[in-house]
Amino acid sequence: MTTTLITGANKGLGREAARQLIAAGHTVYIGSRDEQRGKETAGQLGVRLLVIDVTSDESVQAAAEQVRQEAGRLDVLVNNAGIAGGRQAPADVTAADVQAVYDTNVFGVVRVTHAFLPLLQASDAPVIVNVSSGLGSLAVTTNPERMESRFPTLAYSSSKAAVNMLTSQYAKAFPAIRINVVDPGYTATDLNANSGTQTIGEGAEVIVRMAQIGPDGPTGAYFDRHGTVPW
Repeated sequence: MTTTLITGANKGLGREAARQLIAAGHTVYIGSRDEQRGKETAGQLGVRLLVIDVTSDESVQAAAEQVRQEAGRLDVLVNNAGIAGGRQAPADVTAADVQAVYDTNVFGVVRVTHAFLPLLQASDAPVIVNVSSGLGSLAVTTNPERMESRFPTLAYSSSKAAVNMLTSQYAKAFPAIRINVVDPGYTATDLNANSGTQTIGEGAEVIVRMAQIGPDGPTGAYFDRHGTVPW
């Protein structure tokens, strides 16, 4: 049985990815900062709840210890937890605004990956999927034909570009782990006030696909549901 953790999974893409991976036979932990909302989702989906705040070292360490005691290993880690950080014009964005977004979107990925690495290394075929965005691609956001080029989201976009680089560096450092980054696409979720043009099922598709790759699958790469994304 494949044991999978998805952070930020009490709603949105994380919840849908959990639902699809359960259907594929995974044992899924959903990570949720809000215990009550997490309990509701866990009960609805029939998954295990892991209360975890990715901005807290203590919370992340406690969550890793819970998985160690209950499962002994982790086969798949999906770093999905993220925040948008508001819609301020770039001229109005402060260092504190950027720091708040990075604490979840970037430092959260590092906290969780660092804490769960020993459990991943105990797996025969470990996988990490980092959830990014087309807004984190320099190539995409500088292409006038792409809609992402028209969204000057300073904190969010730069945080996702950092996630892309973290993925590349982790993949080089841990060649035995399949570590990739995905762009779910413009999906209708709370993150964008449900303005996205894709369904939640379509958005979760690439997360689920990359969570199921085997030891011979790609690593250090960037994908969306249509194929490879340029960095």
